[in-house]
Amino acid sequence: MNKPLLAALSSLALAGLGAAPAVAAPHTAVKPKVTVDFAGTVSLSNCSGSVIRFPNSADSDPALVLTNGHCLETGFPDPGEVITGQSSSRTFGLLNSTGSKVATLRANQVVYSTMTDTDVTIYRLTTTYAQIKSAYGISPLTVNDTHPTAGTAIKVVSGYWKRTYSCSIDGFVYRLKEGDWTWKDSVRYTSTCNTIGGTSGSPVIDTGTGKVVAVNNTGNEDGETCTVDNPCEVDQNGNVTVHQGTNYAEETYQIPACFTTGNKLNLSASGCTLPKP
Repeated sequence: MNKPLLAALSSLALAGLGAAPAVAAPHTAVKPKVTVDFAGTVSLSNCSGSVIRFPNSADSDPALVLTNGHCLETGFPDPGEVITGQSSSRTFGLLNSTGSKVATLRANQVVYSTMTDTDVTIYRLTTTYAQIKSAYGISPLTVNDTHPTAGTAIKVVSGYWKRTYSCSIDGFVYRLKEGDWTWKDSVRYTSTCNTIGGTSGSPVIDTGTGKVVAVNNTGNEDGETCTVDNPCEVDQNGNVTVHQGTNYAEETYQIPACFTTGNKLNLSASGCTLPKP
């Protein structure tokens, strides 16, 4: 897993536009360029995260923050453990487009957290999207509800380090195993997303749409096999491979189906495939 702050500090120490046609084709419009910056991302005490909404969320809904399961303030969830409705008063530093902190947001609940099949924690805030927009001019990031595509250009945006990493989705891993935890259908980055400790929980943003397609969570640091901080890839036949220096994320497209009106978690909702308690 991309380690929290103290481990990250030690790691860090080591470590022409063409001419436009004269006549546009019928029904053709130039898509506005999507700007991917820090707006809507947050810094945690030891990780990164983002204020998120789903396609059907309303402005009046309580805002949500997405980060990793292993960033949960009460410690790593055990294999097979799913936490829902846990009280929380955790705070988050809300960033603007340039990475400056403009507010402190506070949670009142851990809505969902697990490190089984995926690596996510979702917090509910004491403020709504509309209140955040009105006070700070910042909108949430939207979580895409379709499976990401290999080759897609992405940015990993770390609110903790106020740093972005640009690369592409190299492919998908049938099973990614790290220590006692196993994740399904993980995203593998191309080499330029060389994320470090403290980037855990960063949103992985499709630069073509500006939507969140995954949450950054780990990388193989030392070339070890299936140990903590050294995940291994396992294919459908059980073959194990190790890619030292390669980093990974967990898909988020399956999350929206588990939230209903009012941003309420419903693990029994049609299409919801997240692990259940």
